[in-house]
Amino acid sequence: MSTCPSVRLSTGAQMPLLGLGTYKLVGAENVLQAVDAALAAGYRSFDSAAVYRNEADVGRALKESLPKYGLSREDVFITSKLGPKDQGANAMEGAVRSLTQLDLGYIDLYLIHWPGTQGLDVTDHKNPDNRAASWAALEELHAQGKLKAIGVSNYTPTHMRELLQSCKVPPALLQAEFHPRLGQPELRALCLESGVCFQAYSSLGRAELLTDPVVLEVAKNCSRTPAQVLLRWAVQQNIGVLPKSSSSERIRSNADIFDFTLCDEDMAKLNGLDCGQRFCWDPSHVL
Repeated sequence: MSTCPSVRLSTGAQMPLLGLGTYKLVGAENVLQAVDAALAAGYRSFDSAAVYRNEADVGRALKESLPKYGLSREDVFITSKLGPKDQGANAMEGAVRSLTQLDLGYIDLYLIHWPGTQGLDVTDHKNPDNRAASWAALEELHAQGKLKAIGVSNYTPTHMRELLQSCKVPPALLQAEFHPRLGQPELRALCLESGVCFQAYSSLGRAELLTDPVVLEVAKNCSRTPAQVLLRWAVQQNIGVLPKSSSSERIRSNADIFDFTLCDEDMAKLNGLDCGQRFCWDPSHVL
């Protein structure tokens, strides 16, 4: 992806800073249109998950669209995630199911989606054991070359320290909610000192940040859309983003974030919005 910079994972792999998020993108035709529009706009990274129930459609869409742009499997970076229902003893089965559904030979990055287990209370002491069992399964598939890199999503600093102390293969990446109102300083510092790549989801704050007065002011100052400002704020800090859309126009617009820079004053204004507000799930209660 010539116009999009990448970050180097601890495995040595290069991951594009911009990827297409596919949460709530369902239906084979909708997935195909979005994947095709993304490839046309220069996206080379795609983020799915078992719980999105679109892995098979994403895989099929890529196989259909890649040749159209003179691209092969090796030209794209595919992320998927283990569902909370498969956390623990069923992790191997769940990960293999993702590989089968995507049917792309291997997965570039596979994450444990959530620190808890579906059906267990967040305070259940089985949660840490299940996380450890899941990680061991991912390590095994990583050793077999089926999962090129492995990581986690929605882990807190406590969950991360637990994993870093016990793992054989350290996580290559942590994906977490991150936007100007949730700066995650402790989590980012821990990732930096541990060599773990930090990647953002919900960069637009479930669209609520698109009407934030400060975001609108910065957007007006640099003649960009609020979405472009929010995405640029992250990538300017070398943090990957995964904007999701089914609109070809918005998919193109969200990719147009590498030909401008936010000035220090505008970055400071956006940083000043941090108040610890979450728009998504709070994993801090999970034991």
